[in-house]
Order: sequence, then C-alpha cells, then structure tokens
Amino acid sequence: MILLLIEKHYPIDEVIFFDTEMEFQAIYKNCLRLSKVLAYNCIPFTILKNGTSFEYRAFQKPVQKKEGTLVYGYDWCGGCRRWATTGKLATIKQHYRNKYNNDIIIEYVGLAADEIGRIEKFRRIRSQSIKIYPLAEWGMSEQDCLDYCYSCGWNWQENGHELYDILDRVSCWCCTNKNQKEIQNIIKYLPEYWDLIKKYEIRCGIPYKGKGCRFYEKAILSEQ
Repeated sequence: MILLLIEKHYPIDEVIFFDTEMEFQAIYKNCLRLSKVLAYNCIPFTILKNGTSFEYRAFQKPVQKKEGTLVYGYDWCGGCRRWATTGKLATIKQHYRNKYNNDIIIEYVGLAADEIGRIEKFRRIRSQSIKIYPLAEWGMSEQDCLDYCYSCGWNWQENGHELYDILDRVSCWCCTNKNQKEIQNIIKYLPEYWDLIKKYEIRCGIPYKGKGCRFYEKAILSEQ
C-alpha cells in the first residue's frame, strides 16, 4: 500500500510502524528497507513500542480479574484475548495526540478488496480518525498486493522459505490465531520460533493454544 501511495503521489505526512517485539525477522528486514524508501521520499518514519515488554504483559504483569483474583500476565495473545492490539491502538492514539494535538487524522488502512468483512468491521468502530482503504478502492485483492510486492523485489523469506507460502497470515510468530497447518509449518520450517514458543510455555506454565506444544509436535509425528 505504501509503495503505491508514493507511486500515485498520495499525501503522506508520516508512516508509523508499531513494533510488537514478536514479529518475524523478515518483517524487521522489510521495515528497515522501507525506512530507506521513505527517507528518499522525505517522508517521516516513526517506530512506536509499548511502555513495557510483550513478555512482561503476557506472563508477568499483576492483573486483577473481575472476580477479585490476582493473576500474572494477560496470557497468550490471540482469539478473544486482544490485549496486544488494544495496547498498540492506544499507543498510536497517544502519539497522534502528542504530535498532532486536535488535528483531524486521516489514516490509510491496508485492507484489500477481498477483505470486505474486515473493512465493514473497521467502519463500525468509533474512531477519532478518518480511515481510507486505498487497496480496496483500487480493486486490489490480497493476492494482487502480494504479486505487486514480489514484482518490485520484496519478499518475506526466512530459512529459504517464503512466509506467505507456509502461513496464511504473517502475524506475530507467537499469535494463537494461527491454525494447525500454520503451526505445523512453523515446527517444520521455522524451528527457531517454535523453540521460543516452547520456552515461553515452560516459563509461564500456560499451554500454547490451550493444548500445549507437545500436542502439536505429536500431531506432526503421527502424520509422519
């Protein structure tokens, strides 16, 4: 979306990247490359982070539950536990207030033409910003967008594998929204990330995706 916005001479005052700290290295590689493209086009680039680490919020932060009990951490992120997304949006809104005061914010949102459900969901959310969906307006599907990026020489490769070939969505590597196929492909092709997930599971004592890492490893062994 950003590459085409620049190509089509859309006004861009700033590009923001929120670092969850749990992105694939391919994302950080592309983030660095994009920062150079933005600098060449004199577009400010800002990296935002939450005030505390992902690990602390997930597994260590004291949290008072509604019934009065005290637990530590918000648990794995994903499904109905969207605390990381909530924190990201709050951080971005605070950045808007700090930098732009009460100015009207117009956000470009990178949802494609075949993500109508997600677009309608965004439109129902009350927001102080005006959201524009350029990819949908241009009639570009998710595959169109990926093909365009590939044609411009961009990729999301790790360990010799294109992430979009083995994952349905290139979200945070520890996100529990990943389906079984994606988890199996992480175990097979991206073992270093699976090792990190297993370490987190041992340290927090909370099974990954409710079933735990051993369950998914046994599922792979049974297929073999």
